[in-house]
Amino acid sequence: MGRAFEFRKERKLKRWGHMARVFTKLGKEITIAVKNGGPDVTGNPRLRALLAEARSEQMPKENIERAIKKATDKTLGDFKELVYEGYGPHGIAYLVEAATDNNTRTVANVRSYFSKCGGSLGTSGSVSFMFDHYCVFRIKKTDEIDLESLELELIDLGLEDIFEETEVDEDDNETKTICIYGSYESYGAIQKYIEENNFEMISGGFERIPNVDLKEVTPEQRVGLDKLTNLLEDDEDVTHVYTTLKPAEE
Repeated sequence: MGRAFEFRKERKLKRWGHMARVFTKLGKEITIAVKNGGPDVTGNPRLRALLAEARSEQMPKENIERAIKKATDKTLGDFKELVYEGYGPHGIAYLVEAATDNNTRTVANVRSYFSKCGGSLGTSGSVSFMFDHYCVFRIKKTDEIDLESLELELIDLGLEDIFEETEVDEDDNETKTICIYGSYESYGAIQKYIEENNFEMISGGFERIPNVDLKEVTPEQRVGLDKLTNLLEDDEDVTHVYTTLKPAEE
């Protein structure tokens, strides 16, 4: 594919700014995973991947247990995954993923963000065709892992792209990881391979990559677009924001 590497390299996907937001996002996704596949991790690969991510983020055990309980306790909310589509100013397409127990509240908030920034919330299908849906896993890089050999092993399982990256935390500690992108349908097969070969999984989930040329804007135009992106990302119901905006050069 190649595009996933370039997109991730340029965009340098934003990490959630602080632990509270990380835990909120993961908690909702865990609740939805349990609701869809049950609380038994043996038969729920999505839940296993989320628990691995929760451990890597040092999410407290009580937070995880609370998220699992929400899947069966109707008094604690019924989270659903929703996708909103729209256009920001200057023709930039936005695809917004959310996990919410109140669609009325969330759609009203998302619509207001677009309106405040000169954009508009669209109908289902208005921009989703501009993005391809992939599964993505991040595993810890070790000296024993040969990237070329791993690539050959995963090709028949639906691999689209694989590459190494280095992340630096707030204390300047470096962690080398391997990013594995596959077709949306190959999630289970790739996760099974990772687990059977005892690779240390950092996270596993899904991501949308633009399949159109990213648009360039002026610095002045980018200010308004950044405002819209920040408003969306700061909403506690929003889990991911994808756009067709070309990242600013560093």
